[in-house]
Amino acid sequence: MRNEELLGKKVLVIGSGLSGVGSVRLLHQVGAEVVLLDENTKITVEDIRNKLHEEDCDNTQIIQELPDEIIESLYAVVPSPAVPLDSVTITRLKDKNVKVWSEIEFAYRYSQGKLIAITGTNGKTTTTTLVGDIMKTYFEDTYVVGNIGFSYAERALEMTEKSVTTGEISSFQLEAVDKFHANVSAILNITPDHLNRHHTMECYAQMKFNVTNNQTKDDTCVLNYDNEYTREFGSKCPATVVYFSSHEKLDNGFYLDGEEIFMAKDGKAERVMNIHDMNLVGLCNVENVMAAIAISLAMGVPMNTILTVVHGFKAVEHRIEYVATKKGVDYYNDSKGTNPDAAIQGIRAMSKPTLLIGGGYDKGSEYDEWIENFGTKVKKLVLIGQTRDKIAECAKKHGFNDIEFKDTFRDAMEYCTENAAPGDAVLLSPACASWDMFPNYETRGKIFKDYVNELGD
Repeated sequence: MRNEELLGKKVLVIGSGLSGVGSVRLLHQVGAEVVLLDENTKITVEDIRNKLHEEDCDNTQIIQELPDEIIESLYAVVPSPAVPLDSVTITRLKDKNVKVWSEIEFAYRYSQGKLIAITGTNGKTTTTTLVGDIMKTYFEDTYVVGNIGFSYAERALEMTEKSVTTGEISSFQLEAVDKFHANVSAILNITPDHLNRHHTMECYAQMKFNVTNNQTKDDTCVLNYDNEYTREFGSKCPATVVYFSSHEKLDNGFYLDGEEIFMAKDGKAERVMNIHDMNLVGLCNVENVMAAIAISLAMGVPMNTILTVVHGFKAVEHRIEYVATKKGVDYYNDSKGTNPDAAIQGIRAMSKPTLLIGGGYDKGSEYDEWIENFGTKVKKLVLIGQTRDKIAECAKKHGFNDIEFKDTFRDAMEYCTENAAPGDAVLLSPACASWDMFPNYETRGKIFKDYVNELGD
């Protein structure tokens, strides 16, 4: 029987992006009265209306500022992940006891079937995509939702008791969860990111841990043994924990020994695969694969099915993605390296002298560890965006002085093309978000790829 909690109730959706549009669709489907607020002054009501499904346009009240009389009539609010819960708007709503649900909380209440929830600072997209592909191979009715694929809310009512849903879940989405309950969760790693939003590492880590809030020992949580935050959380985690490690031989869990991945139980280890039997590069992707195997086994997928998919899986777009070789120079698009820890993985995956394009929107990150990983690989650091002075100052502090400033992304790309020698690599791995120059990291990566592909041979 359908949940009728929202039937006839007025609900506010904040934001008209993918999450907001999906939430509006689901709210109408469950009989709610919908108000959509988008405070972006650069777009018009007509622009917002054009984003909605045609059947939702006429019965959605669209506003660009929130009057008190609407607040008084609200039952709940579903904010975009980009809206902080300590914002002025959310604070006004909380003061009036309006229920605050993230999109994944709202969608979960109306979905059915098994749920896999994958979070972490880095590796979410690759791991979610790989797990989604494995689930599609074994189960008949599958969905991939969240930060990739479709909005969870968009697809919630299509799901049945036989559905298997794989979700890429961010810390923003985990800020306002209550009943959200994954059968299998994974926290791939926790490193500094989004501190301009969460303020402290402790708060940021707790948001990630929220993915396990309603789990029990009948559920599974896959954790990174090498990461201090996730390893220590394992002893408190309410679910049954499965660890993976690229540095330690584990008595229980998955680990890397040389070039081989092993699965251990009670101290007895069984070889799973050689890392050269997959198309992905870099230690970070070995960790992603171990996590994906652990998740899939917990979902009941046979190992031979899992490995067949792993062996054929190719890197997701914008994550250490090989683009082309032009005049002897390899070009890699790692636009999804939006924080220093992710960008470290990009550097580690390079095997040639590298011209590195970095810089962008300032999320409050520190860049010391990223620069310490340059070693002898980075021959030139080409900096753009809001953070270029901050990064340059940090690089010089660590004795790295081969730095070039460029005013535009195009200038940076042209500089790298003109100064790269045969046998070099050019890597876009900014260690920063894209929002100071681009709407998202996908646009940044696409522009880079288009430029490379237009270069002559």
